[in-house]
Amino acid sequence: MKLGLQVSNFTWPDTTEGIGPTFARIATDADDAGMASLWVMDHFFQISMVGPPENAMLEGYTALAYAAGVTSRITLGTLVTGVTYRHPGLLVKTVTTLDVLSSGRAWLGIGAAWNEEEHRGLGVPYPGTSERFERLEETLRLAHQMWADDDSAFDGTHYQLERPLNHPQAISTPHPKILIGGGGEKKTLRLVAQYADACNIFDMGPEKVKAKYDVIRGHCADVGRDYDEIEKTVLSRADFATESDDQLVERFGALGEIGTDHVIMGNAGIVGFEKPGYLDRVPGLLAQLNPSS
Repeated sequence: MKLGLQVSNFTWPDTTEGIGPTFARIATDADDAGMASLWVMDHFFQISMVGPPENAMLEGYTALAYAAGVTSRITLGTLVTGVTYRHPGLLVKTVTTLDVLSSGRAWLGIGAAWNEEEHRGLGVPYPGTSERFERLEETLRLAHQMWADDDSAFDGTHYQLERPLNHPQAISTPHPKILIGGGGEKKTLRLVAQYADACNIFDMGPEKVKAKYDVIRGHCADVGRDYDEIEKTVLSRADFATESDDQLVERFGALGEIGTDHVIMGNAGIVGFEKPGYLDRVPGLLAQLNPSS
């Protein structure tokens, strides 16, 4: 099993000037600890589940590019980009740039978007649910086309690109991994089966997570996709102040038993997460979760 880290909160006791150095140290600590991935939310206001909108929030791809410059191994992605935030051609170009400059460590994490407050606050159009999913599918189609080095015209319902040229191409082969976030069974998980390299499900406990995997398996059968090709990731949390290694191994191990490949630990609401040494227990957890490696 792989472990990842999501940084969703940048409101730390230090001043604004301290955000950069603290985030850099968290990224390097995660890299040094053997974590597989580093994620930031793609939001412009802090989300209500974490804190008030006025709390500190960094733009996702700038933050990941900064993290790429101070790390060497860990993969980098947003969990996840709302499809409404960026024109899809520019989004693919942005992720490609991150991939090239990080020597092949970028993900495209994407979803249908939901936070209407920040859309309205910043003047970003927020179409209805059906249209957002239509835009998501067109963006996924375009990503596959651009990463196949096909610059022929793209004529979608919502997006028309005369020449979706993407040079240089990504270093990741065949392209940066595409992760779709969300658990909607009719639309989101169908798109996972059709277009994604990975899914991301909230940690609802092994039984409920497995039910989502079973839905993906069914969609894969419908579209002729190998279910085992899809990396199963779960967004969970690990509060080292309150949970022992044995408790975490038991919880994450139970997710592994139902097919989870990659647990991404979020820091929302965890006190002291930003302090030096917080990730020191990660190598031991990885050793217990992967005893034969």
